[in-house]
Amino acid sequence: MESIKLPFYVKLVCVLISIICIGFIFVIGKDIITSILLAFLFSVLLLPLFSLLHLKLRFPHFLASIVTVLIFVLVIIGILTFISYQISDIANDFSIIKKNAIAVFNDLQNFIKANFNISNGEQKKYIENVTSDSVKNGGEKLGTALGSLSDVLLDCTIIPIFIFLFLLYKKHFTLFLAKLFKKEHHTKLKEILTQIKVSINNYIVGLIIEMIVVAVLTSLGLYIIGVKYFVLLGLITGILNMIPYIGIFIAGVLTVLASLTGTPEISIILGILIVNIIVQLIDNNVLVPLIINTKVEINALFSIIGIIVGGGVAGISGMFLAIPLLAILKIIFDRIESLEPWGYLIGNDLPKKFSWKIKKTKLKE
Repeated sequence: MESIKLPFYVKLVCVLISIICIGFIFVIGKDIITSILLAFLFSVLLLPLFSLLHLKLRFPHFLASIVTVLIFVLVIIGILTFISYQISDIANDFSIIKKNAIAVFNDLQNFIKANFNISNGEQKKYIENVTSDSVKNGGEKLGTALGSLSDVLLDCTIIPIFIFLFLLYKKHFTLFLAKLFKKEHHTKLKEILTQIKVSINNYIVGLIIEMIVVAVLTSLGLYIIGVKYFVLLGLITGILNMIPYIGIFIAGVLTVLASLTGTPEISIILGILIVNIIVQLIDNNVLVPLIINTKVEINALFSIIGIIVGGGVAGISGMFLAIPLLAILKIIFDRIESLEPWGYLIGNDLPKKFSWKIKKTKLKE
């Protein structure tokens, strides 16, 4: 049976329609699809541990899946327990934080009054207006926050279950893909699946290494300038740094608030800002190009577009998933001849120079 060759514009329309349909399906079922994709990424990360238990230590398939998930959950619980224990210590210093926050606020008011000629009364009136608007929208924001909290609790329950099922039915899914394609394509299919596993594993391991380095550098910087709870704040900064754009901002705000347990001096706050800026410069110019970009080979333009689109569709989870999903698409595109140009488009293999090669035809007399 001969394959039908379609014109370029027909192929382009089909690709665009497919993207729109996939995007629509993702928007409609984003909650469950996001959980499934996160579970898939973590299950790929846990495959070496699963293989160790199942193949090397001779654990039964079912038991190896359970133990792998339990170890994963215990590690997460351990990190959260450490953070909550440290946060409880900060909560005990709430009265000091409140006192120092008032002192910083008064200093800030005096600075604005001296430099911008805005009286304390005008500043107070503006703050009251902003506060009243916040109170009006408080019910809606509270409902959204509670909804987000319920989603997080649901994800914490369902993602480990999905991870367990992905590990348990790993061979089942592989056999399904083998049945889906003809035998002559199995070599290419195996290459794609292997490369996806390696790419996702390297990316997540790279993220973990980046998180640890950022946490250590931030903790060291905060220790040098004399910030209390520097280990906890460095760890929180490292974890939140995994969230593009907004993560480091949230970490900076939390660090400034926690610094008020010690002293209300503006110099400490400026020191925190300087530490965060220096760590971000190291992260963006050394760690990301060295650890992250070499793992996924996605150019900066499509990385940013993917993160923005992912954030708009599925929030923080979508931003986290954007890069590995683009990496998977690139791996697939690079190995399918008709889609190879799209793989090159989102890749970072930039040519040093390019010139059009046009054959000149001689006119016959």
